[in-house]
Amino acid sequence: MSREEAENGRDNMEIDGCEPQSPQGNAVLDANFLKVYYGKLFPHEDIFKWMSYGNDEKHPGCDQSYFGRREFSFTLENDIYLRYQSFNSLSELEKSINEKCPVKIDIGPVYNVDPAKRNAYAKAGDNGFTPVERELIFDLDINDYNDVRYCCSGNDVCLDCWSLMTAAIKVIDTALRDDFGFDHILWVYSGRRGVHCWVCDRKARRLNNEQRAAIAGYLHVYKGNEYSHKKVSLTGPLHPFLARSYNEVLKDIFEERLLCSQKLFSSEERFEKILEMIPDESITSELRGKWLESRQSSKSKEDINVVRWGQLKHMLQSRKHKAQGLHRCVEEIVFCYAYPRLDMEGAGMSLCKIILKTTYSFCSSIVPE
Repeated sequence: MSREEAENGRDNMEIDGCEPQSPQGNAVLDANFLKVYYGKLFPHEDIFKWMSYGNDEKHPGCDQSYFGRREFSFTLENDIYLRYQSFNSLSELEKSINEKCPVKIDIGPVYNVDPAKRNAYAKAGDNGFTPVERELIFDLDINDYNDVRYCCSGNDVCLDCWSLMTAAIKVIDTALRDDFGFDHILWVYSGRRGVHCWVCDRKARRLNNEQRAAIAGYLHVYKGNEYSHKKVSLTGPLHPFLARSYNEVLKDIFEERLLCSQKLFSSEERFEKILEMIPDESITSELRGKWLESRQSSKSKEDINVVRWGQLKHMLQSRKHKAQGLHRCVEEIVFCYAYPRLDMEGAGMSLCKIILKTTYSFCSSIVPE
């Protein structure tokens, strides 16, 4: 591919919801290291076996062109970007990777024809060169929780805030298996600050864009933005999926991990953020007064975050306020802090977007960022 073609490919490509970026600022991936990594450690055979889904010479009657229609994209040193790389065999894949030593590899969809020969089909219109299969993929990034975590910020992550990723994985994995019937689900650490979920069932790979959007919409609850205090709004009886998520995952994660590890009620600034979610000024005023007063006089050995959360729950869920529906605020607060925050513009929405930075995903434990 010429440099002009490479640059044109960059303009038409979205990766992880943003423009391709060189990972050199995050990890030192010099040429010597990459040669050793790709020559000794990179799982060429496993990648080939996975992406073939049984379509190889070992299975009679299979589609032997399947792997050759899969797009790979390489980012080389100096931010040189190569799209539409394709390989007909494991040996071709391994040889190309070892020769080029890309600093980043992205895995794309399976097209109806070999991506490397796409120009020959250009005159055939939209049906001449089009994606026909791609895994259903979801992207979860710890950065999306910056407004509800206080242990870290930016790209930093620790065991305390990783509980947010744990909750997301449990909720989404259960929904994909129990509600949609998917079986072959792979969770991949992004190598940076989050996780990717790859749903590899055949029926998932063949979903169109509208069907992918419908699944993402089913999982999407968090609607927060910088102008709204109430990030989650739950009305009427909870959907069985949401009720299961709350009772089996979110409530425990919030009360047993986040509440104390993030010290959600330890300061006025933090508890005010929670009080803003309660649409009853008389309740918020009473709680605020009680907490400001106790800050000066309390000698209790109980954790202040546990005590204040208990007081808030008791007041909202008391019989006096039940008729007003304020008891639902407790669930909304938990959902706001602990429910998965999906990238709605990310990989799960598109059949043709490329994702999974394999260099990061597989060598992150060797070269820390």
